[in-house]
Amino acid sequence: MLNNIEQIRQQLIAQRAELSKRIKAINKDIHHQSTPVEKDFAEQVTQRENDEVLSALDDEARQTIQLIDAALERIKSNEYGLCQFCGEPIAKERLTALPFATTCIRCAEKLASAD
Repeated sequence: MLNNIEQIRQQLIAQRAELSKRIKAINKDIHHQSTPVEKDFAEQVTQRENDEVLSALDDEARQTIQLIDAALERIKSNEYGLCQFCGEPIAKERLTALPFATTCIRCAEKLASAD
């Protein structure tokens, strides 16, 4: 499992780097660093709508980075792969699909049904 955890750690680091790069690009677009705000009112409306979409993408990327950072901390503290609720191991398939998962599928389903 140690080799698998190292692979996941590398995957998380790569994903974090990609998201950080995306955030920088989004911020550049939102703040119109390479293209000025349009003078035409109709174009400004379109730009503002695009800015709202970019802002939502930025928020999502930042949240994912927080999840990745927490997963990397769990790897450091040898707590990675354990469900935060029941303490049981999280299935390898779940961690492969969602490497920053904090719950086993059973607890995740319980949480989803509670909402």
